[in-house]
Amino acid sequence: MSRAFVKEDEGERWTPPPAPRAYRVVWTGEPDAPEVLKETDDLLEALRWMQARDRHEFELRDGRGALLATG
Repeated sequence: MSRAFVKEDEGERWTPPPAPRAYRVVWTGEPDAPEVLKETDDLLEALRWMQARDRHEFELRDGRGALLATG
C-alpha cells in the first residue's frame, strides 16, 4: 500500500475530515479552552439540545463562527 494513504504515526488508513456543519454548540465554561460539544445542520435540533442540558454557558454559532444565540 502506498504511504500516501497511511498516517505515519498511527498506521491507520487516511480518512477525509468530516464535512463542516451549519451550526455548532460551544461550551464556554472554560474561558481559555472553549469546547465544541455538538455540530449539526438542523437549527432546531441545536436549540433543543442546548435547552435539554443542565449546564449553561453555551453559545450557538453558525458555520462561519458568527454568534447566533447563548444559553
